[in-house]
Amino acid sequence: MKVARFVLKIVGWSLALAAAICCVVAYWDKLTSVFCGLKDKVSDQRQRCCPSEFDDYADWDE
Repeated sequence: MKVARFVLKIVGWSLALAAAICCVVAYWDKLTSVFCGLKDKVSDQRQRCCPSEFDDYADWDE
């Protein structure tokens, strides 16, 4: 009986992993758009938080 439970656990975990992989593949375009949006938001926040040191010398070009 222990062997049957062990085999069923392995089969269950395998099916759960396969389902997770199928979800990632099915929604790959939506996932990448979310991650790109997050990357853009973080880079915008970083630019507002820490301005470039070259911005101090922008008026020297004039």
